[in-house]
Amino acid sequence: MRSLYYKLFLTAAVSVTMAMGSNASDVTAASPALSVLSTVASAELPAKAAELVAKAGDAKNLREITVDVVKAAVGLNPASAPAIVASIAQASPAMVATASATAVVLVPNQVLLIARAAATACPDQAGEIVEAICRVLPAYHQRVAETVAAVVPHAAKEILAGVATAIPDLKPQIDQTISQSSGPSLSVSTVLTQVAQAQPSSAAVVAVSGTPIVAVSAAASTPVYLPRGPSSGPPLVPISGTPTGVSPGTGGQVPTGGGSRSYAAP
Repeated sequence: MRSLYYKLFLTAAVSVTMAMGSNASDVTAASPALSVLSTVASAELPAKAAELVAKAGDAKNLREITVDVVKAAVGLNPASAPAIVASIAQASPAMVATASATAVVLVPNQVLLIARAAATACPDQAGEIVEAICRVLPAYHQRVAETVAAVVPHAAKEILAGVATAIPDLKPQIDQTISQSSGPSLSVSTVLTQVAQAQPSSAAVVAVSGTPIVAVSAAASTPVYLPRGPSSGPPLVPISGTPTGVSPGTGGQVPTGGGSRSYAAP
């Protein structure tokens, strides 16, 4: 009997090992980049990721390769997302927008760091970077645009165009605000602040520290009723009917014994 149990245990162990090996091979096959990057030290991830994208060259599926590389690299070390995007941008400038948007989806709390890193690495593509990020995080468009504008101040027109392309509903107001602006330089912050002020209150946006802001629709919100404090008496019941005026001289009845009725102390 003991020998039979041992054989069953051994068979189960072999089956589990084979299943785990099969799953690991499936994951590796699904993400070729992961099989390479998983063997690299964390400090070397940005450079290796950039190398993988650069080696793809002008491949027809370059965009898919970039997405795969960014997903694998950021998944292995989320804190390195800005460095990974910057490294890919420097090696393959044409993929900076794709890398930025992919990374932002994975680690949205680092959106401003990623936007700054991408714009620093590829200042000539400031508009494309803003557009790509705003497409996946439209509620954060003003902070993203302002962050990129701080890095590339001369690209205000391209940055605003990127916002307008990513969020078509804002384009008319952006164009109108730009046409009405005066002065030699265009301020991204000023334009988008005026656009935000012109938007209806239902498009309000709430900022949460440390995380991307989330758009909140005022029309869909539910009123919040604060709890009542403790009461010393029974609940107040409204009096039905029409109130009747009482004359001071004639109204009311005086209890027997006149107004000197005594009451017991509480």
